[in-house]
Amino acid sequence: MKRHVEYTWRLRQVMAGRGMNNLSELIPHLHERGVSLSSSQIYRLLGGTPERMNLVLLGALLDVLDCSFEELCPTTVVATETRHRMTGSAAPTATTEAIRPVRARIHRPE
Repeated sequence: MKRHVEYTWRLRQVMAGRGMNNLSELIPHLHERGVSLSSSQIYRLLGGTPERMNLVLLGALLDVLDCSFEELCPTTVVATETRHRMTGSAAPTATTEAIRPVRARIHRPE
């Protein structure tokens, strides 16, 4: 089984729960904590799901919103079945030997 992590980004919902409905309300709070982002960068944080994030920014968001990581970004680990492939390194069985061609032999004329 192969395991991978799935997550949802809930920044807009957490902000709304704290009474912040506009991205301009978030910028001064982040600036107080030493994080300087443009309004377009914060807009992308609100509108999309980030794949990578600076830990200083994450810590500042958690502090500004007074929430835990699980409230902001709930995660789940999902196990998926892996497909088995036939490789040439497997021991031959009766069915695989029947599929393989017989090696050709070349006889030189005398």
